[in-house]
This record gives sequence, C-alpha cells and structure tokens, in this order.
Amino acid sequence: MPKRNLILDCDPGHDDAIAIMLAGNHPDINLLGITVSTGNQTLLKTGHNALNLANYLNIDVPIALGSDRPLVRPLQIASDIHGETGLDGFDFPKHTKTYHQSHAVEFIKNTLLESEEKVTIVTTGPMTNLALAIRMNPKIIEYIEEVVIMGGAYGYGNVSPAAEFNILVDPEAAHIVFSSPLKVTMIGLDITRQVMVLPDIVRRMETLDTKASDLFVKLMDVFNENQREVFGLPGGPLHDPVTIAYLIDPTLLKTKHVHCAIDLSQGISHGRTNCDMFDYLKQKKNTYVANAIDVDKFWTIVEDGLKRYE
Repeated sequence: MPKRNLILDCDPGHDDAIAIMLAGNHPDINLLGITVSTGNQTLLKTGHNALNLANYLNIDVPIALGSDRPLVRPLQIASDIHGETGLDGFDFPKHTKTYHQSHAVEFIKNTLLESEEKVTIVTTGPMTNLALAIRMNPKIIEYIEEVVIMGGAYGYGNVSPAAEFNILVDPEAAHIVFSSPLKVTMIGLDITRQVMVLPDIVRRMETLDTKASDLFVKLMDVFNENQREVFGLPGGPLHDPVTIAYLIDPTLLKTKHVHCAIDLSQGISHGRTNCDMFDYLKQKKNTYVANAIDVDKFWTIVEDGLKRYE
C-alpha cells in the first residue's frame, strides 16, 4: 500500500503529542510537515511544544507557526486541561530546532500545490490555518485527498452543552472547511470519549520502556489529573490520536455520511456541529461522521507506535 502523504495541523496539547508520535515514524505515513495553531495554549507555547516533541522523537519535518487567533472570535485556550505550558508533565531536553520560514498558511498552500500526489490534512485543533489557506487559494482543494478532523460531536459538547472545544474556538473556520467540496471525516467526542487513558492503559504502556512510552506516561499523569479535576473522569479521553490511528487502519472506525452544519449564532448552541444523523433535512451530505470505534484496536495501534521509538 502506498504511503499516505500527510500534513498535521495541531495545537500541542497532551493528546496532540501522541498524535504527532503516531504520525512521526509510521511506515504507511509520509509526514510532510506540522503546522501549528493557537488552541490548547497560545501560539508561541503550542509552537514551542511542537518543536520539543519533534526534537525529542527525532521527527525531522518542517514545523510552521500559523494563526495566533481565530478568524472572528476572541482567543480562547484550554489551560485548565493542558496547563501553563500546554504540555505540562515532561521536561524536554534543550535543542536548537527552529521553525520553518513560512507561515503555516503559506506552508499548507505551497506544499499542496507542489505535491505530485494528493495530500491528507489532519486537524486536531481549531481549523483556522486550513480555512485561511482555502480562502487564500481555493485551488488547493484539488490537491487534498481528505480532511480528517478531531472536533465536534453529534451528541453533547465539552466546553458548552452543545459545542466541542476545537470547533467552538473558531466556528467560522470550521464552517469554511465543512461547507467546502472537500471530503471531510469528523471524529468527534462521541468516539474519542470511548478511548480513556485508564490506569491499566498507563501501566500497559509503561512496560514498553521506550523514550516514547516514558513521554506517554508522564504526559498522561498530568492530563488525567486535570481531567479528574475538571470533568470528574477516571481517565482522560485521548481525543487527537484517533485521527492518525484511523489513517493507519481505516477499519478502526465506522462512519456515516451525513449533512453537517456549524452553528455560527451567538446563542447557547454556537459552535455546535449539527449532524443530521437521520437525514431529517434532506440536504446534501458533506461529512463522514465517525459513529463507532474498536477500542482494543486503538490501544494496539498506540502501543505499536510507542514501540517503534527506541
């Protein structure tokens, strides 16, 4: 099977870190670059985290800083979950790794237009960078194979009764992506809440004794503690890596092709992904919404990923 060309747009982030780890050295993924947005923390902090992760894991790809704020809304971050640095819990070694010279929007545009093969884009944070790239040059849509999103929910949210964080931070950017002609696969909270980092998972990964498993355990200790304090959960849902695990093994998920619209109102449901799961409105289907996951298979993919780092 040919490698899947991939740009990972993220806002690291404890769960983004594991997504980067999975994408960084899998034999079926050709990681073309990492683009960074604000989200879990401010842009300089999420960018710093991306550099630290790439250096520590020996992932040699361009890392481009992107948007430091949403298209329209005021900046909102998730320091209650990810801490002051956005990646609390691990002491990274010093390094001299630097950012790519291009802004993330330019990097996305140029990488797509120069690619001889189509490219998949994964977003695990607000979709500001991708939305701006589409608006800057709509021709890039022809070069995108699929957009895989960690975001949204067809059930209930995690920062409001209706909305999930990544969508709520920049719903206008999400609207641009969801209303485009792109193939969009949405992996929302309904799925990612099923892959919780329970104590037995932490112990399982700890026994691997690799540099990546050490990173996983230390990051998840902080992530889980914050999830307990904020949501009362016994283990943190490992949202973002589900996107990469799905690309590694598409049988991981079941999806349903539906119409999805983003609530752009100023009301209590703003930022909601309104997924017409029963086709009430008879509108054009624009989103493949994940509605089932093989949890055991997911943890095997994560375990295999941690093993590949010596």
